[in-house]
Amino acid sequence: METKLDKAMTSGVQPENLRFFALLRMTTFLLCLPWPVHADSSSVLEVGKFSATAPGENLPDGWKPLTFKKIEKHTVYTVVKDGDTAAVKAVSEASASGLTREIKINLREYPIVQWRWKVANVLQKGDVTRKEGDDYPARVYVTFEYDSSKVGFFDKAKYETVRLLYGQYPPLAAINYIWESKAPRGTVVPNPSTDQVRMIVVESGPERLNQWVSEERNVYEDYKKAFGEEPSLISGVAIMTDTDNTGESATAYYGDIMFMKAAN
Repeated sequence: METKLDKAMTSGVQPENLRFFALLRMTTFLLCLPWPVHADSSSVLEVGKFSATAPGENLPDGWKPLTFKKIEKHTVYTVVKDGDTAAVKAVSEASASGLTREIKINLREYPIVQWRWKVANVLQKGDVTRKEGDDYPARVYVTFEYDSSKVGFFDKAKYETVRLLYGQYPPLAAINYIWESKAPRGTVVPNPSTDQVRMIVVESGPERLNQWVSEERNVYEDYKKAFGEEPSLISGVAIMTDTDNTGESATAYYGDIMFMKAAN
């Protein structure tokens, strides 16, 4: 079964080079984002200040929908009041879409990401190792910008081809922080569709359902462990709740997302 990114970019095409078409899929992701915002010199960089958004239909400031061609049914995102705090609520019913924001972040300055989320259910058919199970009740998606010094000659040609087609380079790589169904916390595996994306299991199973869970990750260290090299600049951040591959339903809440400087 095709994943969301497969369906978005390869409908009616039989790709001879999976890695090349993965670049095209990631380009679609990147081109759906707003213009970049640059990190400042403060100790905390607010990427998703969802708690400051008034409940209702309006999207959080700086964020916009990410939808996929050939996936007609979209996840519904709304800003709601959960207790005393506003948050983004995602409801997915055999659907897929996300919310995205482009923001350039230097991980040497802001290596730590913190966020809060709450999930109502896990997916019975979810499986991080298989395309058919590539669905998650909640995920935080981080992309990294293209750096020609990190790719070989033939891959450079492919990136140049994508740039000519779409007007800019696709991301070099991405990390998905996910709430998985069965895989243990701490599991790190390539995405079933492309080895340019690493899936990192932050939460797993039903033990912490229906409660707000605070997360903290050192993205700089996660990237080095996942890809074996220094990271380039972050190019964007997204949230996504998707159930189109499994045909199931999921409800999740996303709290504020911020990047921070490391403690001295």
